[in-house]
Amino acid sequence: MFRPIRLALLGLAASAGLMLATTAGAAPLPPTPALPAMVWPAQAVIIAPSAPPPPRYEVVPAPPPQRYVVWDPGHWNWDGRGWIWVPGHYEDRPHPHAVWVVGHWAHRRGGWVWIPAHWR
Repeated sequence: MFRPIRLALLGLAASAGLMLATTAGAAPLPPTPALPAMVWPAQAVIIAPSAPPPPRYEVVPAPPPQRYVVWDPGHWNWDGRGWIWVPGHYEDRPHPHAVWVVGHWAHRRGGWVWIPAHWR
């Protein structure tokens, strides 16, 4: 679905080459169980060729009742061909003192790099 200009999967290519080299001629392995949808085997680095457009105006809805949440504002995502708006949403706070660091695009040599949002 997303085709960034450059997608660097840390260690994935090297491990795939190692697997091909060590399993050549061996009996096929049984299928591995699927990972849950939100688990990524490696961190992807997305680099866009140009700066994202200005953020869109969003109306922040009331937070869900009886939950510790923070609002993660919407942002632009690069899909390899153009910019796509990702709407804001609430994130569950892992503990009462956790601080949400908003994701953002940073200008680096060679383009614009997405710095993912995270808890601190």
